[in-house]
Amino acid sequence: MQRRIYDADHEAFRETVRTFLTKEVLPHYDQWEKDGIVSRDAWRAAGRQGLLGLAVPEEYGGGGNPDFRYAAVLAEEFTRAGAPGLAIGLHNDIIGPYLTSLATEEQKRRWLPGFCSGETITAIAMTEPGAGSDLQGIRTTAEDRGDHWLLNGSKTFISNGILADLVVVVAKTTPEGGAHGLSLLVVERGMAGFERGRNLDKIGQKSQDTAELFFNDVRVPKENLLGELNGAFVHLMTNLAQERMGIAMAAIAAAEHLLEITTAYVKEREAFGRPLAKLQHIRFEIAEMATECAVTRTFLDRCITDHANGELDHVHASMAKWWATELQKRVADRCLQLHGGYGYMTEYRVARAFTDGRIQTIYGGTTEIMKEIIGRSLLG
Repeated sequence: MQRRIYDADHEAFRETVRTFLTKEVLPHYDQWEKDGIVSRDAWRAAGRQGLLGLAVPEEYGGGGNPDFRYAAVLAEEFTRAGAPGLAIGLHNDIIGPYLTSLATEEQKRRWLPGFCSGETITAIAMTEPGAGSDLQGIRTTAEDRGDHWLLNGSKTFISNGILADLVVVVAKTTPEGGAHGLSLLVVERGMAGFERGRNLDKIGQKSQDTAELFFNDVRVPKENLLGELNGAFVHLMTNLAQERMGIAMAAIAAAEHLLEITTAYVKEREAFGRPLAKLQHIRFEIAEMATECAVTRTFLDRCITDHANGELDHVHASMAKWWATELQKRVADRCLQLHGGYGYMTEYRVARAFTDGRIQTIYGGTTEIMKEIIGRSLLG
């Protein structure tokens, strides 16, 4: 089915993204995978190309365009290229809204120009070793010391954790914490007591640096409080729908691309003297995946349009996230199976897509959490 959510400007932007990927990312990606981290040069190149801070007002160095469909184009093209390591979606779509909607004028002028140029790489630190998806279980504390906060605690599974120059940290600013006692504090590279642990060894997305972070009596200036004191829970809930949409967009793009790769493969690969595509079982597998992708794409495009218009609610974002990521997981598994032994070889795109994509049903809220959100909305 022909997609109707993009116009000529979006497609022109798509060509810009593809050119950037061809020139600045793909020639270096295998090395980044071996290194376990991308080059900071790639971030600066993305800034020069105008791919960072698309929704940030022009006065701070951004693109000044809040149309979420441009973010969707970025997610689709990076996914099709098999390059999740350069976490532009995390930077733009997850952390960007916190800075543009919550920061004071002084904070915007201090942080946003570097955010848009690629000189300042960002991360958000919510997850803790004992808390997972449960914000109520956060133990990191920030004690009011008059002119600063004294921050203590640790975070884990933090994307961009090694490279990040600016980390938005969720911490308890009351003894109780929870829904009415969490705040967002911005920790900057070089602050005394801020330490990074190891670059975690993952099964996929090797080039996306994911780290443990430690805060030992970090003196965070009062002017680095982001948003309202004790208002983090509301701030986090406000932005989660966009985070989940970003994951969902990547998921359906991955499923569609895997289907393309596998369709081409079964046409060429022969078994028992004829192409795999001539076998009824193979045709049925392809037909089922194609139908599931088409139906999912239709729903996702509606969600993208609604979000671009400010009309998407958190329940439908949760539906999109769990359904699209579970579809991606199923399609990756089935496509690898149809590749046979070759699918298990890392030189084949389907193998890397299988391991890179496995995290999709986990981060940004697990499938189980998404179902709980949807169920509560329907049943109370």
